[in-house]
Formats: sequence, C-alpha cells, structure tokens
Amino acid sequence: MIIEYLKSQDIHIDGQTCAKLNYYCDYLLSENAKYNLTAITDRNDVWIKHFADSMLGSKAMPVGASVCDIGCGAGFPSIPLKLARNDLDITLVDSIGKRIDFCKTLCAELQIDAHFFHDRAEDFAQTHFEKFDVATARAVAPLNILLEYTAQTVKIGGAVVAYKTDLSEVDGAQNACKLLGLNFETHFDFVLPNGNNRSILVFRKEARTPRQYPRGQNKSRKTPLA
Repeated sequence: MIIEYLKSQDIHIDGQTCAKLNYYCDYLLSENAKYNLTAITDRNDVWIKHFADSMLGSKAMPVGASVCDIGCGAGFPSIPLKLARNDLDITLVDSIGKRIDFCKTLCAELQIDAHFFHDRAEDFAQTHFEKFDVATARAVAPLNILLEYTAQTVKIGGAVVAYKTDLSEVDGAQNACKLLGLNFETHFDFVLPNGNNRSILVFRKEARTPRQYPRGQNKSRKTPLA
C-alpha cells in the first residue's frame, strides 16, 4: 500500500530500494533502545511516518542538489530522500554523537554515500557558510527557530525546505525570513496513508544571511526571532 501511495506521488521505489528500506526499518527498531532514536516502533508506522513522509520532500529538491539535514536524528529525512533520489548529495548533522554513529553504520550497510558531522547547528552553520543548495529539517523546532538554524548554510538562490503539518507557522516566521534573507516561495501539501497531513514548505534564499545567525549559546531557542 505504501509503495503504491509513493507511486501516486510520482516517487518510484524499485525492489532493491524496498529491500534497503526493510533493512533500515529492522536496524532502526533493533537499535532503538540503545540510541533512543524514535518513539515509533510499529513497522507500518515507520514506513508511513518516517520513510514515506521523508520522501515527500523530494518534490522540493532540484536534480543533483547538495542537501544538508540539520538535526538528522536517525536519518530523517535525508536517508530516505537519498534512497528515493540517488542524485542527491546528502550531509547529515546532529548534536548527539550516538545518532551520527547510527547513521554512519546504516549508510555503510546500505552502501549510501553521505557526509556526517557531529556538531551543533549553530557551530556547523558558521563553518559551512553558503555551502548547500538545500538545507532541510524535520521535527526539529518551531519554524522561526528552524529557519535560523538552517539559513546560513544555504547558497544564495538555494532553499530551506521545512517539514510541517500545515501552513499555520508561516505568518509568524515572516520577520525571521526578512532577517535571514529568506522568502516563503511555495508549499506542497499531502495526506499520508494514515490520514495525517504534511506540508513541505520552501523558503528561497534571496540575500546573504547576516553572520551572527544562527546565534550561539542556545539563543535561537531561548529568544526566537519574532
């Protein structure tokens, strides 16, 4: 059913990719107790809420794009995106070393080429200034905070792609967009097989992000851009 759902969204998964996703699911569930990777432990839910959901973001990814996944956790959305779109060049960033170790081992087993950084979003952004075509994040933070974490890493003309349930946070992030050099461009709306809504929000980077963003010492979360 989930493969058919993806096909209906013009995301085509062949047998080899399906086998890799099954391995991913097995490995995620077997290692979850050790790494505290996900609260979702039902196989069908993993396929819908993690795999299919992550792959929907491929609609917003240009061909051959370099994609940075900030706060990658167990590899979502970047690893399913790579499995759906092998043309993407993915970089995974997380502040928790155990999660990066999990993703490294998984990608080695699945023969996925990727880059890995154990780093805080604030520090990574300052050392990877305008390096990526796309920065993305899923279930990381409210939108204004997420945009601050990601904007610095994106090239001018590139995009921040945010996974949200709807458009309700966009109005409250307009000032953050202005400060960060972003403009809300478009969105893609979906209904997952379980009935949950998903909106993929695309923010185009039109101007250079001031170098003080993202702010360090957790200021992005303590005093979000209003």
